[in-house]
Amino acid sequence: MRMLGWLAFALIAYGLMWVMANRSIYFPMKYPSGWWEAQDQIGASDIWLTTRDGVRIHGWWAPAEKSKVVTLYLHGNAGNLSHRAAHLREITMAGSSVLIIDYRGYGRSDGRPTERGLYTDAEAGYRHLLDAGYVPERIVLHGESLGTAVAVDLASRVKCGGIVLEAPFTSARAVAWKALPLIGPALVWGFDSKRKIGSVRAPVLVLHGEEDEVIAFDFGKQLFDAANEPKFFRSIPGGGHNDIVEAAGPKYREWLREFYAKALPGKG
Repeated sequence: MRMLGWLAFALIAYGLMWVMANRSIYFPMKYPSGWWEAQDQIGASDIWLTTRDGVRIHGWWAPAEKSKVVTLYLHGNAGNLSHRAAHLREITMAGSSVLIIDYRGYGRSDGRPTERGLYTDAEAGYRHLLDAGYVPERIVLHGESLGTAVAVDLASRVKCGGIVLEAPFTSARAVAWKALPLIGPALVWGFDSKRKIGSVRAPVLVLHGEEDEVIAFDFGKQLFDAANEPKFFRSIPGGGHNDIVEAAGPKYREWLREFYAKALPGKG
């Protein structure tokens, strides 16, 4: 009986640690917290979508004048879409319109974030762009940090013109191992981009800060090595995890513009 008691205690303790570890993946900031005044500054309009499992999610639409290229932007695990104004400004200036969505549980979106839920939210954004008249060959999937795993998952299942991965990682388990060897991988898994990226049949651009303190630079290189050609890697000297746009400076916009021209020739 005592052995059964200890086993039950161990299972309960593991379950609690598993729940806490997996919830720690997401750091959503709900409306009205955030930098919502940025919407007017970048000229974005509100978009409301309903996912195939019935969750209502919110997004911003930022058009680029005379552009036939469109980007579905999938942000990282913290904050909400209002914190990505600098990215939206650079992407539109590089020549692409942008739809950025807030995952379920973030910003003004309903629901609670889960891995499957994030994938479903990205599908809703992609479907919205198709319904708006964009062909897959003119759609760029742009993921940031956790959003890179969402972008890779979507690109492995649908057609797109290109995929941009900003501070990507190979898998949640690999990141957990680096942060907490032995115990981490037993608690956190999923978001396995390295396994999926071989199914992506579109040009890939990887951007990674050389001083990234959250997602090691080597993870970006490993995922890049696993990707199919054509692919391009841009390292940012001195760049951390949350300052890639600032650390790259004018090169950030140039790299995107060059990638659009190579990935979507004649589509600008």
